[in-house]
Amino acid sequence: MMFNWLSLITGLFYIVLGGVVIFYKFFFTVLEPGVAYALGALLILYGIFRIYRAVTRIKNSGNEE
Repeated sequence: MMFNWLSLITGLFYIVLGGVVIFYKFFFTVLEPGVAYALGALLILYGIFRIYRAVTRIKNSGNEE
């Protein structure tokens, strides 16, 4: 159960990190705008995926109990 909540927090972290990469165009090194947008979008999509997976697992664990 704790993994699901940790996955939610991690998903939020990835979304924020993607926004930071897009806004500052920096991720361990200065990025070109196209690369920054692509990497930021990928991080945001992965964050949304992590949150979706965590929410479905939390809902399913509630049904099993």
